[in-house]
Amino acid sequence: MTDWYRDFANSGVGTTITKQLGLPRPAVLRRYEPGQPLLPGPALLGSAGKGRLHDVLTELLRDAGVAVVASAEEERPAAVLLDATGLTSPADLAAVREFLAPAVKRLMPSGRVLVLADPPAEAAAPAQAAACQALDGLVRSLAKELRDGSTANLVQVPAGAERALAGPVRFFLSGRSAYVDGQVLGLSPADVPAGEDRDRPLAGKVAVVTGAARGIGAAIARVLARDGAHVVAVDVPAAGQALAAVANEVGGTALQLDITAADAPSRLVGHLRGRHGGVDVVVHNAGITRDKLLVNMDAARWASVMAVNLQAQLDLTQALLDAEGVLRPAARVISVSSQTGIAGNRGQTNYAASKAGIIGMVRAWAPTFTERGATVNAVAPGFIVTEMTASMPLGTREVGARLNSLQQGGLPVDVAETIAWLAAPGSAGVNGQVVRVCGQSLMGA
Repeated sequence: MTDWYRDFANSGVGTTITKQLGLPRPAVLRRYEPGQPLLPGPALLGSAGKGRLHDVLTELLRDAGVAVVASAEEERPAAVLLDATGLTSPADLAAVREFLAPAVKRLMPSGRVLVLADPPAEAAAPAQAAACQALDGLVRSLAKELRDGSTANLVQVPAGAERALAGPVRFFLSGRSAYVDGQVLGLSPADVPAGEDRDRPLAGKVAVVTGAARGIGAAIARVLARDGAHVVAVDVPAAGQALAAVANEVGGTALQLDITAADAPSRLVGHLRGRHGGVDVVVHNAGITRDKLLVNMDAARWASVMAVNLQAQLDLTQALLDAEGVLRPAARVISVSSQTGIAGNRGQTNYAASKAGIIGMVRAWAPTFTERGATVNAVAPGFIVTEMTASMPLGTREVGARLNSLQQGGLPVDVAETIAWLAAPGSAGVNGQVVRVCGQSLMGA
């Protein structure tokens, strides 16, 4: 599925026409390919405030084979990192502007801006909290100003969470995060295993993916398998042929299962215990839509969406938590929410309610998972180009694809890459978070 407008706008004649007419020219995004370097050029690293993470970031970048430069004039950077920990008042924000403004001007296409900060909730005084929270608005706004496929994101790092930093930094700098823009991620202190295989971080892991027969679910299965996992691909019996094709493609196992059935939790637990001895990664991807305006929505449409999109996730996860030894230590559970669950959408009250419910579920379960050394998180895709969106009317599809800072729709692999990152051992410090994969959609927070 190609983006005809993006391809035209980046052609010789298209570049001329879009420039003359003042039309947007979406960039060809830098996406991850196995074996590629973390960045296509050097990283510029600076500090504002006390900068307690500067040495950690320097070592992290050099360990990843990234050259660190002290000035954007020295060499055009592929990434700009700012350690803004230790701000004490709004006056300290001047140093943030002084560093970022000239650096961003020199940023390479598909560049990365990453700001590290203290969580506002841990501030010792209102002035300090104001300065920390100000970075949220600054980064989100900067992300809307960047061009040529570049992104800006913010990671809040509490004291004691320094060891959890490497995985998120590598993700946000890499091509894996091509469609993640203008986001704020909160870290937690965690025991992050050393020596992670960066090419196959899921080697030896068993991963379940629901709704795996097509679209985003199939892309998730492919990326998890590429990263080393044995994938148990789950979908309804009616999708059995397509499900088997995906499972065979990735060298995994197909499990035909209606996740809303009363016996679905016990069947899934029994399959995982008997065939695989347990599970390391669970991806709740299955979902349906049954759209109608609320005043015209019948009980069946409401109930079916709630059953598939929300209640099944609750039931399956609880069954895995209750089944001794099935959900392995350091397990990862990732739920697929939606931008609609954050911003709402006309005619989708049932769908939006179910996807917002996932966010509440993930946040509430985070402490329980912390006690087990595990994590639970959600991803919230925006407009993703799939067979379903390709069947939309042209005008509706184009508006949906362009209403974000990157001016284009995302791909199923963008959602899959984010899920694979959250599934990796190095993401132990990411828990109870919701990561939007939406190109910084202009709808929602």
